[in-house]
Amino acid sequence: MLSAFLNCFKIPELKKKIIFTLIIISVYRIGCFLPTPGVNGAILAEFFTRMNANASGNIFGVMNMFSGGALGKLTIFSLGIMPYISSSIIMQLLTAVIPALEKLAKEGQAGYHKINQYTRYGTLLLSTVQSFFIALWLESPQAFGGFTIVNNPGWGFRLVTVVTLTTGTLLLMWLGEQIQERGIGNGISLVITAGIISAAPSAIRNLILLMSAKTAGASQLQPLTLLIMVVFLVGVIFAVTFITQGQRRIPVQYARRVVGRRVYGGQSTYIPLKVDTAGVIAIIFAQSIILFPATIASFIPNRAFQAFTSFITRGHFWYYAIYGILIMFFCYFYTAIVFNPVDVAENMKKHGGFVPGVRPGTQTAEFLDFVLTRITFAGALFICVIAIMPDAIMASFKVPYLVASFFGGTGILIVIGVMLDTMKQIETHLLTRHYEGFMKSGQLKARRT
Repeated sequence: MLSAFLNCFKIPELKKKIIFTLIIISVYRIGCFLPTPGVNGAILAEFFTRMNANASGNIFGVMNMFSGGALGKLTIFSLGIMPYISSSIIMQLLTAVIPALEKLAKEGQAGYHKINQYTRYGTLLLSTVQSFFIALWLESPQAFGGFTIVNNPGWGFRLVTVVTLTTGTLLLMWLGEQIQERGIGNGISLVITAGIISAAPSAIRNLILLMSAKTAGASQLQPLTLLIMVVFLVGVIFAVTFITQGQRRIPVQYARRVVGRRVYGGQSTYIPLKVDTAGVIAIIFAQSIILFPATIASFIPNRAFQAFTSFITRGHFWYYAIYGILIMFFCYFYTAIVFNPVDVAENMKKHGGFVPGVRPGTQTAEFLDFVLTRITFAGALFICVIAIMPDAIMASFKVPYLVASFFGGTGILIVIGVMLDTMKQIETHLLTRHYEGFMKSGQLKARRT
């Protein structure tokens, strides 16, 4: 693998793409330290430090992770790229249910550009709404234990915050598109990955502090415990990679057709059904829904409502039960949106294809739905385990949530998936130029984005 990395810089075109990608990511990280005017950054950083320590159910903690810690400092990239991701998911769902958008998606490159333009408009709208509510949240001392975050609250601060954060998101969207066009890898995904990985030094620092801290004459984190955590992390990475790459290949045979003196068809291929079609999208949807009541409770000083939301916060049985059910639901929901067995069966029938042992048409659609339902169940169960794993690690090893989040959850799914995608693209360049790729045997598979 080391020789493959060295070979990357022997190909001029690939070298330019890698350097350009690194420059854009550096610009993004610099922007994560440019503060928004009118905010007491020290108190805000202390609030997020406490929240990471006790992992309280707050949607702003999730947003802070995706923004690479920028929300914790309220910098110009505080919203991160999540408004664009949310807009993309919404457009993908609308494309499946609105005939006009579905027709537009089938028009090829022109339709893609049109839908992408609608996605940008949606990003602008979502960024404006989210930044306005963040401004209201910052102006509320009750949300920060009575501390004042904004020195001069009012419409002036709100307008500056909305313009700053919205512009930062649109700039991030543009930077991601530049990576997509002139760099290597999926630009938007790489921006999110860079933000998540940026928390690694803080997590390592917390581990060192736990090992050096003494309780009753002994370290809070024993070396044996740390070794077990490292082995466990390697196992989690292997399992996530295995499931992310996992496929059920349905064999497809095309009948021979004789046209004049030529024979067409007759070849064999397969339909790759992914075990984890939804991936991190199911966790994002589930987190947004289950954390929303706890976030609203911080704005509404109603005892009855706050008592209700206390049952669905981290650490309670109902939180994990509802969280798991939501993940299972969204895994099936998103899979049904992106893969239609009826359409696939009809297209196969039109082109003379069939699954050996299954009649074309309706029976093929039922067979594909049968297989997809069962492998999706296995993938959804695995996603549930990965999503809840940080809480289990935090409770078992007594480590902060920032450290535990690297053992599961949304972050590790995104990082591993994006790394596999990027390695796949680099490997394609290497093999095209007759260099050895990352894998001597087998082949990396690109995931669905």
